[in-house]
Amino acid sequence: MLEDLQTPCLLLDEAAMRRNIKGMADRFKQIDVPLRPHLKTAKSIDVARILQEHGADRWTVSTLKEAEYFSSFGLKDILYAVSIIPQKMERIMRLNRAGAQMSICLDSTEMATHLSTMTLDGPKPRVYLEVDVDGHRTGVKADQQRAVDVARILANASNMEFAGVMAHGGGVSYAANGKQELEAAAEQERTATLAVKDAILEAGLRCPQVSIGSTPTALFGTSFDGVSDVRAGVYVFQDVFQANLGMCAMEDVAATVLTSIISHAPHLNRIVIDAGGLALSKDRSCASQSNDCGFGLLSDADGHLDPLLYVQGVSQEHGYITTRDGSPLPFELYPLGSQLRVLPNHSCMTVAAYEGYHLIDGDHEGEWWPRCNRW
Repeated sequence: MLEDLQTPCLLLDEAAMRRNIKGMADRFKQIDVPLRPHLKTAKSIDVARILQEHGADRWTVSTLKEAEYFSSFGLKDILYAVSIIPQKMERIMRLNRAGAQMSICLDSTEMATHLSTMTLDGPKPRVYLEVDVDGHRTGVKADQQRAVDVARILANASNMEFAGVMAHGGGVSYAANGKQELEAAAEQERTATLAVKDAILEAGLRCPQVSIGSTPTALFGTSFDGVSDVRAGVYVFQDVFQANLGMCAMEDVAATVLTSIISHAPHLNRIVIDAGGLALSKDRSCASQSNDCGFGLLSDADGHLDPLLYVQGVSQEHGYITTRDGSPLPFELYPLGSQLRVLPNHSCMTVAAYEGYHLIDGDHEGEWWPRCNRW
């Protein structure tokens, strides 16, 4: 089947994906805290159905296009986990009027005040106050008066429902080195978020929900006391970066890019493939020079990893393969026109280049599952 596919294209190992989904679902069933899977990586209703098989009943998205797509298939309890702006509220309300239960997030008194004065036609959206637990991206800090000020505006708004606080520990967790640091990152995410909740409660306001999560903190958290749900997404596919963090083994990487060898350059000790920056993304994932993964690792078309090879560089439509230790390439093992699979550094970014998945190694082998792209 693979020989008939035009490359580059996206493969999805169904068996590996199902193992990843089951592993995370089983963990949180034992912990007895609901998962709110992040669908930004898969962007596929077929993948979401497998998540549902393992108990998922609430969802996270990063674009309103995703919210509209998944809602059209009956997924209703959806958190849009990107800071909201007024220009997007009509799409939120349209979803609510159609039967969705949308949640949004923000982190400023300015935006909270603006939204609270808007005329919102339809069921009230739920609004989370986003907490910055590690200086990574957006949110209020636990020691900022702004946290209570925003919560008070939301709690007093007649057109919205204050849902509580949320955070994403994606900075410190992805920079962690080893089990101890990952456990500490997870606890930092939890305690920093709960500290904002406590400040809101001390101000005499309600704070119903506490939503936290990332794949590393979900897998390495030692306590989820006080947490209402946990958001994670990349675990569904995994990637080289997750493997290097210790989240998974390389054989757990479910989404790979099928590519063809288009040129040999012996004078450069280089094999050239037809998957470049647009097909792989330009995210690198190595924690150190001694473990340099370049722009992805390589397996043969059957999925057997070749630890000698990596994608050293990319241009727009070309990928440049060489050996990780500088030894001469065995060009005779990789003839022109033959296929390889690239294990992506950051699967969320890599799979975004494709319209869908070619299924391998599972009940749906040979099928093509479409994705929801763009915004």
